[in-house]
Amino acid sequence: MEPELPAARGPISRSLLAYLRGEAAGPRLRSVAAAPAGYDDDLQLALYCCYELTYRGFRGVDPELEWDPEVLALRHRLESWFLDDLVTTVGHPTAVDPAGAEARLFELAGGEGGPSLSQALLDAPTVERARELCIHRSAYQLKEADPHTWVIPRLHGEAKAATVEIQTDEYGGGVAPAMHATLFADTMDELDLDPTYGAYLDLIPGVTLATTNLISMFGLHRRWRGALVGHLALFEMTSVTPMGRYAQALARLGLSERGRRFYDVHVEADEEHQHIALERMVRGLLRDEPALGGDVVFGAAALCEVERRFSERVLRRWAAGRSSLLAGHRLERVPALSA
Repeated sequence: MEPELPAARGPISRSLLAYLRGEAAGPRLRSVAAAPAGYDDDLQLALYCCYELTYRGFRGVDPELEWDPEVLALRHRLESWFLDDLVTTVGHPTAVDPAGAEARLFELAGGEGGPSLSQALLDAPTVERARELCIHRSAYQLKEADPHTWVIPRLHGEAKAATVEIQTDEYGGGVAPAMHATLFADTMDELDLDPTYGAYLDLIPGVTLATTNLISMFGLHRRWRGALVGHLALFEMTSVTPMGRYAQALARLGLSERGRRFYDVHVEADEEHQHIALERMVRGLLRDEPALGGDVVFGAAALCEVERRFSERVLRRWAAGRSSLLAGHRLERVPALSA
């Protein structure tokens, strides 16, 4: 079932949401005051909603609006602001040969990459913090694999075959209860959260939505296929350790095997996926299209940047004794929603 439209967070999302409800002539915003774009709640929510039209859509919104010229024009402008912000931070994609791109991936995988949320939760596990992190991640994890899957028809040869192998595991090998999105919903349920798709969108800040929007942006543009491959490769290369920490933290909190299975599966699967991603997906792509080396590195660097911003916000709020969710909402005041 389609999720409900969220509440607006500013002039950009207000204009877009009114248009999606059929209440306005069109989202003709031409400028944005807030910067940098990756932190902006209004901009990131609007971009997320534009992208969501290509996933499950929204209840009561005409499916034809996915391809509406006004919506696409706004989405293009928001993407441009987001890209400008990323380029300012990590630099423009620059020419790099396949060997150099691979070396850079290893550097990024072995770097600090910002503060570690998994270590923070393992050091001081609480149910409230575990629930907050699940709410943050639900924007991506409840549709896990879908944004990366957009790249498959844009690839060929070994890179395509390797990506399909990785994604097949993400979708549980075709078994619905084993799909990673389903396993994450099980974790939410074990934490007494509502696992309904989109249930907590109003609580998720823009800096978190940016982590999902980045993948959608790369996936929905053939021009960024190399960046999406770099993003997915680094995703897999850096997953095993934090997933193991999350599993340990949830075990300390007394969560059942069902509640921990999402993380345990990632530890198992990504141990193999990291090799497939680098040795077959990245190398296959750059063997066929060596000019995409700079894009591969850009996608990986952009992943590090948006994750750093997200992690810093969460840990800063926790250090101040505040909720990391939007507007400082505390979970005990979040109403339970029926599926």
